[in-house]
Amino acid sequence: MKADNDYYLGIDVGSVSTDLALLDSFGNLVDKVYLRTRGKPISILKEGLKILEDKWPGIKINGVGTTGSGRYLAAVVAGADVVKNEITAHAVAASRVNSDVKTVLEIGGQDSKIIIIRDGIAVDFAMNSVCAAGTGSFLDQQAARLEIPIEEFGKYALMAERPVRIAGRCSVFAESDMIHKQQTGHDLPEIIAGLCEAMVRNYLSNVAKGKEIKPPVLFQGGVAANIGIKMAFEKELKCPVYIPEHHDVMGAIGAGLLVREFILKKKGKTKFKGFAVASLDFATRAFECEGCPNHCEIVNIFQADELIARWGYKCTKWDMLNDNTG
Repeated sequence: MKADNDYYLGIDVGSVSTDLALLDSFGNLVDKVYLRTRGKPISILKEGLKILEDKWPGIKINGVGTTGSGRYLAAVVAGADVVKNEITAHAVAASRVNSDVKTVLEIGGQDSKIIIIRDGIAVDFAMNSVCAAGTGSFLDQQAARLEIPIEEFGKYALMAERPVRIAGRCSVFAESDMIHKQQTGHDLPEIIAGLCEAMVRNYLSNVAKGKEIKPPVLFQGGVAANIGIKMAFEKELKCPVYIPEHHDVMGAIGAGLLVREFILKKKGKTKFKGFAVASLDFATRAFECEGCPNHCEIVNIFQADELIARWGYKCTKWDMLNDNTG
């Protein structure tokens, strides 16, 4: 494909997936890349950039925004103009899909969050990155244990006539309860539907506790692909739950929209290093500082042999402005 105008790039690097969203000059999504991070955020980000470069030769990137747990790493590697947290990115993307949205439910591979939006502004939020029972990784584990493709998990839930009650407050208890229900002769669809309802109860009693959930409600993140979870949310909330077309890359879309707004206001030159980043060598080296009782774990990021970033310190000793190299 050939590009005829300017574009913006949003990057969302998480523990489970690395997502890239290519937006046109009007902020519309024109392409997306969804890759499993697999514990290799730098190499997977480079792979994503290479995919876009091959599909869009000669494209001009006006700005790059990053988000996700690996947003600072992605910003250093790619050269970002804007670095934003996941709450802001998801709220902006949701408002782009539905300007009247009031509640955003987001469940990813390793964490879950809720965002309360009023008049287009995120006014409250909550996150949970501790309990695995309310995340996509737990669903992946159970799908593998039951030898069912995760893509088919939600369809099984739709087949259930009467979901069984699964203890969902803890991933260990939930799995034990599922095994017990299997041993007592319950059908697989009923068990899977029960698990979906347990996950939703867990989410609402922990992540969303004390939050005023008002419609319209948008459901984002990789788990939104599971129709069983969507149905369970609608059953508990007693209102429609909408899933955006590109629910899996909403964080990246939000980062792209944020950098577009920033560049249009600033009218400056982007810090994007170009798609040549995909062929550059990066390395991380960590060490423990023994200068004080904090014992900070310092992480150095090298491009070739050049130190380009460092983080992990709690004082100015290892600030990049100083001459230490570790």
